[in-house]
Amino acid sequence: MRINTEAGAAEAELDGAPEDDGPRDDGPRGGGKPPRFLLVLTHGAGGSAAAPDLLAVRDAGVQLGGLVARVTQPYRVRGARAPGSPDRQDAAWAEVVAALRELAPGVPLVQGGRSNGARVACRTAAVVGARAVIALAFPLRPPRPTAPSRLDELRQARKGGARVLVVNG
Repeated sequence: MRINTEAGAAEAELDGAPEDDGPRDDGPRGGGKPPRFLLVLTHGAGGSAAAPDLLAVRDAGVQLGGLVARVTQPYRVRGARAPGSPDRQDAAWAEVVAALRELAPGVPLVQGGRSNGARVACRTAAVVGARAVIALAFPLRPPRPTAPSRLDELRQARKGGARVLVVNG
């Protein structure tokens, strides 16, 4: 599914619905029942939505009756390796989530990602109304020794009312 944002087009791969027997590549399945929740996931800065840990979370979400969207962010669709400004990335993410919520209105939203995608999910949790954030490979300390801690981004999600699960290693 293609989603247009101010930053360009994003792409979402959809899986899941209550009667599913597993994920598939051509869209959501199910017999008309609404999903139990919407889970929106995204990749790290230079990665893809096919990262093994994102696929594992997708599979778990589908098994629990969720509609799962794995999103390739606009900068990656354009072919860029770096996400650019956090403000621009977060604004595009909010547009993506708003479009995906139309597919499953009224159900709880959980969002997450890997590394940079986890940071986006934490920073935007309050804005998009996420009940929870799944942060995979969350980079608490950037590679540069003088860079500030990213603990405030985790706290931002909690302050917005979201529960946060961090999975590293």
